[in-house]
Amino acid sequence: MSVIGVGQAVILGVVEGVTEFLPVSSTGHLKMTEGLMNIPVDDKAVVGFTAVIQTGAIAAVFVYFFSDIKRFVGAWFKGLADKRERDNHDYKFTWWVIYATIPIVVVGLAAKPLIDGALASLWVVAFSLIGGSVVMWCAEQMARFKRGEDQVTFKDAMIVGCSQILALLFPGFSRSGATISTALIRDLDRVAATRLSFFLGLPALTGAGLYELKDATSGGVGVPALAVGTAVSFVIAYASIAWLLKFVAKHSFNSFVIYRIVVGILLIGLLTTDTIGS
Repeated sequence: MSVIGVGQAVILGVVEGVTEFLPVSSTGHLKMTEGLMNIPVDDKAVVGFTAVIQTGAIAAVFVYFFSDIKRFVGAWFKGLADKRERDNHDYKFTWWVIYATIPIVVVGLAAKPLIDGALASLWVVAFSLIGGSVVMWCAEQMARFKRGEDQVTFKDAMIVGCSQILALLFPGFSRSGATISTALIRDLDRVAATRLSFFLGLPALTGAGLYELKDATSGGVGVPALAVGTAVSFVIAYASIAWLLKFVAKHSFNSFVIYRIVVGILLIGLLTTDTIGS
């Protein structure tokens, strides 16, 4: 019998799609939702399910940014074939995304027992939500918004890529929150920071989903639940991406900071009163 039903998969797919790219922590929200539905958050199959349905959200990025990705990949292959093409910023940017993914892969594999174990606690989620909010607020204060996407450097990509490790180790911190905040501190404007966050997430999250697929299917989550959760995640994430890019063009991230703090405090209250299991 599947540890996650199809109806629960729909709910979790909606949560994943809405929160994956907003700086509010999709992992944190998924764990809270699982806890409220009495799904064991530290179950290996559940952790795998969470990673797999993220691929639906990632697929939405591939579709939404298809023209950009096609341009990057085209420039990359041209550069591989002709060294005269290697000064193209798109060629270099594609390599930077690859290089910037290596740190999170290394840490993810090395720290997997800890990530799936002690760090999977909802207490970690609660305090990471609040701690990440402080980082986001500070980033907004420090940001100068001086540079656009065409001015992203190798150093930017590596520093922002490494910041993904915070979300990996501390669910609740938010991968998009960490990357966008770091990019803002590097003086990128909000749209450039957000787009960089999307592109850096493509290889890391796709790889994580494929890697966890075996645990999700062999550990007690049925294929129907996986398929439904992933499909729902794709549809909702596509709409979320479109909304976020329009939002950041005219607004700061302070509303997300307030929301995260409220959710973090609420979660602490639920955990303290044993309304939800840790």
